[in-house]
Amino acid sequence: MRTQLLGTLAVALPFLASATLAGEAAAQGTPMSVYDFKVKTIDGKDASLAQYKGKALLIVNTASQCGYTPQYAGLETLYEKYKDKGLVVLAFPSNDFGGQEPGSNAEIKNFCELKYKTTFPLFEKIDVKGESAAPLYKYLTSLPGKQGGPITWNFNKFLVAPDGTVVEHFDSKTDPTGAVLTQKLEQVLPKS
Repeated sequence: MRTQLLGTLAVALPFLASATLAGEAAAQGTPMSVYDFKVKTIDGKDASLAQYKGKALLIVNTASQCGYTPQYAGLETLYEKYKDKGLVVLAFPSNDFGGQEPGSNAEIKNFCELKYKTTFPLFEKIDVKGESAAPLYKYLTSLPGKQGGPITWNFNKFLVAPDGTVVEHFDSKTDPTGAVLTQKLEQVLPKS
C-alpha cells in the first residue's frame, strides 16, 4: 500500500508543481501565452489578443521601406488562403531596423492598404527589440529554442498554435508562402 501511494505521489507531484507554478505566474500577471497581451490597433484602439483564441496566428514585425517589404503581398496571399481555416496574420510595424518604418500609423495603414491591399489586422508601430520593446515582443523573444530568440530584422515571423503556444520563430528570409512556413502552419491550423 505504501509503495502504491509513493508511486501515485511520484506521478502526481510534477503535475501539481507545474500547475502551482502556472497558477502563481498567472496570479502575478506573468504572461502564459500570447493571449495574455493587450495591444493597440493601427487606428489606436485597445485590443486584446485573447480575441484570437482558437486561431493559428502569424505574428510579424513589418516595415514599409525594407528589402523584405514585398512580403506584405505574400502575407496577404497566405491570409487569404488560410483565413477560413483559422489563420490570422498580425502585423506589428517597427522602425527598429535601419529606420525602415519612419511613417506614422496612418501613413503605414494607407501604404499597406493601397500598395499591398492588406486585409489582415495591423497594429500600431512598436519597438520589437531592446529595453523599449513592447511587452508582447519581450515575451516572444524570451522563449527558448526555436520558439523565441532575438528579432534579427524586419519580417521575422512567430507561428502560434490555436492554444496560444508559440510553435516556431522564422527569420526574415522565410517566404510567407514557401513550403517551410506553410507546412508548419498546416500542422497547427485548428481542427474542424
